Amino acid sequence: MTLMTLRRYFGTDGVRGVAGEHPMTAAFATRLGSAATEAIKQPGEQHPLLVIGMDTRQSGPMLAHAVAAGVTARGGDVHWLGVMPSPGVSYLTRALNAHAGVVISASHNPYDDNGIKFFNHLGEKLSDEVEARIEKLLDQELDALPTLTGEAIGRSTRYRHDDGEYVQFLLANAPYLDGLRVGLDCANGASFEIAPRVFKQIGARLDVINQNPSGTNINLQCGSTHPDSLRRRVIDHELDVGVCFDGDADRAILIDRYGRLVTGDHILAICALSRGEKEVVATVMSNLGMEQYLAERGITLHRTKVGDRYVYEELRRRTLKLGGEQSGHLLFLDRAATGDGILTALQTLSAIRKSDKPLEEWIDEIPAYPQVLLNVGVKAAMKHTLIDDPEIRNALFKAEEKLAGEGRINLRPSGTEPLIRVLVEGKDDSTVGSLAQELADVVKRVSETDRPGS
Repeated sequence: MTLMTLRRYFGTDGVRGVAGEHPMTAAFATRLGSAATEAIKQPGEQHPLLVIGMDTRQSGPMLAHAVAAGVTARGGDVHWLGVMPSPGVSYLTRALNAHAGVVISASHNPYDDNGIKFFNHLGEKLSDEVEARIEKLLDQELDALPTLTGEAIGRSTRYRHDDGEYVQFLLANAPYLDGLRVGLDCANGASFEIAPRVFKQIGARLDVINQNPSGTNINLQCGSTHPDSLRRRVIDHELDVGVCFDGDADRAILIDRYGRLVTGDHILAICALSRGEKEVVATVMSNLGMEQYLAERGITLHRTKVGDRYVYEELRRRTLKLGGEQSGHLLFLDRAATGDGILTALQTLSAIRKSDKPLEEWIDEIPAYPQVLLNVGVKAAMKHTLIDDPEIRNALFKAEEKLAGEGRINLRPSGTEPLIRVLVEGKDDSTVGSLAQELADVVKRVSETDRPGS
């Protein structure tokens, strides 16, 4: 059993939940801030520095200030960033020589959700070991620590956005766009000020939507998970390209001038070729057509489980620099320690300009095989064992025979829900759809069969 399966609070991307319900309460956030401060302290160290930023959710200030209270109660100093993209917090953690960074965000989730995630001093996600140490402090050790008083209590300062270290970093990794007509969808999230500012400075003619956060409209029918508004905008206003961010701006997807979606798979392929990469990393969700396109050009694609955490770990293990997810969460480890939607958009536009080939030609060239994903509800206790059931294995074998080497199938348990996810892709749309449904039906039937221990 891995550390991840033993967790009570941490998932693959920090602690998340509905704001106001455990664990996303002010009281828990205060304890979590205290536990994190103790976990990162070196023996005898006083006043470690933590930077804290958030997206635009209504619950953000409640949780951010609660975390800050917990940090200062255990002697940590807080540098308050205010609204800041998650990758901006990662970058500033390094740039300001902080011991850790804290982000209050639930990324692309609805506004009533929220989350707390941490970066280490390098701007990377915390290791399993440090997260386990935080959980141990929360459950067993925190209440036994002596209280701090007087000068031992931490201090809080506010970041001056005019200093602009993060903006300067983005500009240093941006092309000059020379009047390119760019549509931006800021998802009413953390990119609403920084992204337009950066794109204006590099010469874009901007058409910006969803840049008026109310606290309750983040990701609401907008951004990278709902790109239709920007697609229509690009077509109706005859824009050259559209860029959609999610709520905390750690991912981006693009839209070409014809309104076609440019997924993380397309972005990965474009950037891999532009950078001269020989190996890249993606997840089991990435399209087989893109994988074969890269293979024909001498680029090997390595696959991981779904989640940027796993892409990052595989990149580090293989000492590679470029990887990402179909959702638009790209990692450029020679540029940044975490996924950054604004950086992803800039690097993609730079690669396109370098190629002297417009984005729409890239999309014509990179194949995307029909892909069907079905979610099958199962008993939570069964989801990790069902995949090895003989009847399901036999159905999987027969389905793979029908694809005859021109497609792939992936069955996997959801990491967060009582579901088995059935993914089928191949060259023929109708074959893919029928095989996915057949496998889903078998999984459902087997899951409903009474058997010992189920």
